[in-house]
Amino acid sequence: MKRVLSGIQPTADSFHLGNYLGAIRQWVALQDSHDAFYCVVDLHAITVDVDPKILTERTLTSVAQLIALGLDPNRCTIFVQSQVSAHNQLGWVMECLAGFGEASRMTQFKDKSQKAGADRTTVGLFTYPLLQAADIMLYGANLVPVGEDQRQHVELTRDLGQRFNTRYGETLVIPEAQIMKAGAKINDLQDPSAKMSKSAASQAGVIDILDEANVNIKKIKSAVTDMGKEIRFDEKEKPGISNLLTILSHLGGKSIPALEAEFAGSGYGDFKMAVANTVADYFAPVRTRTQQLLTERSELLAIIEAGAKKAEVVASDTLARVYANMGLLPRHR
Repeated sequence: MKRVLSGIQPTADSFHLGNYLGAIRQWVALQDSHDAFYCVVDLHAITVDVDPKILTERTLTSVAQLIALGLDPNRCTIFVQSQVSAHNQLGWVMECLAGFGEASRMTQFKDKSQKAGADRTTVGLFTYPLLQAADIMLYGANLVPVGEDQRQHVELTRDLGQRFNTRYGETLVIPEAQIMKAGAKINDLQDPSAKMSKSAASQAGVIDILDEANVNIKKIKSAVTDMGKEIRFDEKEKPGISNLLTILSHLGGKSIPALEAEFAGSGYGDFKMAVANTVADYFAPVRTRTQQLLTERSELLAIIEAGAKKAEVVASDTLARVYANMGLLPRHR
């Protein structure tokens, strides 16, 4: 089987609906057709200030949610980035391969550094894509499922991998970006022109998976729509209704044309309530399972430890070949 790798940052107390439909749901499907490695990238989360206790809890909560959402440790490898030291070591090699201008052209770095200002922008944020390249190449990933906004980072990874192989011999697998379906893109409930994001100025339009049902029901009932009455999919003229139709279709298992027919003649209030109830029912068992894992932590910690051991075997082998081909002395294990 081809190997697939992807990761998610523990930068919020809960994943949101966009995380699930835009990425995690596809990860669940890929674990049956690929040798799948999924990583909670906690080292990437410290490019900005974060309270240590909060980071610990968010990391554990992230792993618990991934399991509750359908990732099976018996069918994939789930691990935490910082528990495999080879990430930092290959990250340094990638930094020594990359040019300063090459790294500075990364769109996300330019956007974030402009917002924060030079004095508040860490070197870690600048080298973030290089550590990300190491994350991918350590595991010989053939495919990296990402959103369109991460395509540039995968292209950098490919460039660095090919550069290494040219200089030091065929060592690293060159990955392909698997751009996830645009149809799964979920927008903010209060600003349907913007992608649902944990960095949104207001969380009123963000559906957090671990929130109580009544919280998310209220958010959906307050979602921005339009002045019309017809429930139909038209992203240009009716972005709010189109966004809600997308959510209901993905979670309810019905096509958008079928939903348009079902709600023909219905008011926005009834339609929103149907969306809200579907969201609440879908994520109720996920919330319960996540809380169970966090309360009875022995199972969760055992899964994390086992995942780290499986990841370490693959990562150490890759790093040993990288070091040997570069002329670095063998590591003592």
